[in-house]
Amino acid sequence: MTETRDGEDETRIAHLSGWFRRRPTSMEYWELLVTEERLVWCFVGESFKSLLLRADTGERGRREIADVSPDRALSLDERNFAVPLDSLESVRLRDGTLFRRAKLVVTWKENDEADSYELYATKTADSQVDDVEALADDPRLSHVDVGVETTDGLF
Repeated sequence: MTETRDGEDETRIAHLSGWFRRRPTSMEYWELLVTEERLVWCFVGESFKSLLLRADTGERGRREIADVSPDRALSLDERNFAVPLDSLESVRLRDGTLFRRAKLVVTWKENDEADSYELYATKTADSQVDDVEALADDPRLSHVDVGVETTDGLF
């Protein structure tokens, strides 16, 4: 995982917003900032899986991430990390339906070890099909398997 860089500006290519990662007892809320050099993972909150204790705690963090530099975003939480674009292997989005949440799977390889995160869209997340499709057209991600699966139906 890449540490923060000092002072250099990066151009933001995309901001994938409104995602959560299922953990054994909780749900972690994440924002993804794609720049021309790296994918910055921003932890914005966590809640318990219990229906009585469940809440989307990431709203404040999402607002904070929206307008900050990637370096500043990395410094906001110790769980934040960055993956260099050249380490990315795939970004796959399965668009949501009326009865199924959208799913985003990102895989990368660092130090000869593969890693991946499987994320699901929160209820308030907008469809990000256009954003992911734009990543597929970006020459800086030509080595990455970027794909979108959409369905016309309820399931």
